[in-house]
Amino acid sequence: MIVNKHRPLKPANYVPADLVQPGVALAVTGEASQLNSTTAAAAERMFAAAAADGVTMTLASGYRSYATQVVTYNGWVSSEGRAAADTASARPGYSEHQTGWAFDIGDGGGACSFQPCFAEQSAAVWAKANAHRFGFVVRYPFMQHTITGYFYESWHLRYVGVEAATDMRKRGIATLEQYFGLEAAPGYR
Repeated sequence: MIVNKHRPLKPANYVPADLVQPGVALAVTGEASQLNSTTAAAAERMFAAAAADGVTMTLASGYRSYATQVVTYNGWVSSEGRAAADTASARPGYSEHQTGWAFDIGDGGGACSFQPCFAEQSAAVWAKANAHRFGFVVRYPFMQHTITGYFYESWHLRYVGVEAATDMRKRGIATLEQYFGLEAAPGYR
């Protein structure tokens, strides 16, 4: 399932049937602490490996329902305007968070949360180097906004499976659009 600015969820109010709360350090409660069961199991393995390497990682934002995304997106629009909101937050029905396959990480201390400087925090550095081993990719990589439609989000991980994530890394393919031969989706149609 690839969701981007050209590929909305169908139905728009899609809800994964298998949402669970993973056994990882949580920085959130409620629906945001959930992932689909496959992603949750992989996240548990990845967070444990990070901890074994001395890196604290938290689940900072997991599943978001359509209704929650309405509130999130409209908040961005109210504070930044629609054009800026479209580069920082998905419109309702277009969010990877709604699939249960994606989540945001934190470093446990809140340093640089959801800001460009997070890329320099140990959790982001570790994830960039190791997430593929657990089936994750940084979904919105550095300097790929003309393809993904979003500026670099070192905190946003997407589960694609170990085989695909490792293949992308080995081949130097940065985005899921490139990997799956999909058109770039820099803006909404």
